[in-house]
Amino acid sequence: MAFRNTPDSFGLITRVLHWAMALLVLTMLALGLRISDMEPGLSNLWLYGLHKTLGFGVLTLIVLRLGWHLISPVPKPIGPPGLAQLAARAGHILFYVLLIAIPISGWAGSSATGIDVMIADRWVVQPIAEVSEAGEAFWFSVHEVLTKILIGLIIVHMLAALKRELAGDGTLRRMIRGRV
Repeated sequence: MAFRNTPDSFGLITRVLHWAMALLVLTMLALGLRISDMEPGLSNLWLYGLHKTLGFGVLTLIVLRLGWHLISPVPKPIGPPGLAQLAARAGHILFYVLLIAIPISGWAGSSATGIDVMIADRWVVQPIAEVSEAGEAFWFSVHEVLTKILIGLIIVHMLAALKRELAGDGTLRRMIRGRV
């Protein structure tokens, strides 16, 4: 079992990063949707802290994944070049942009509240936005819009992977097993 990618297969590290991020992002979305309907209070404040901690986890993993792809480039796409490959490439780039921008906008919105932003209820991180109600509203609006775009992109990504698998091209198998 290869740790690195080859021109035709995904290595173990890429696959673990992919599926760990998928699980973490889906967990974050579920948690984010849950807390967006809550009024913050002492009994549920820990959920907000958990969301922030996991958000920093997403940000860390996406930076690691980008670094890993510099060391171990992804395999070439399956199938002939064309519009589908171009759309898939654009979708993957959008994933990277969103998975960086969403945690940063949440961090900025949390910073603008004036309340310490903490990881695991233990480490305070530097604020990245001035304390202001207008800044808080702006950054959390950006966070919400980008998250809705991410949800749509995830749905399209999953449907495209399923379509390709049903067509028998092996793309999904390659992300699960590493090779077709």
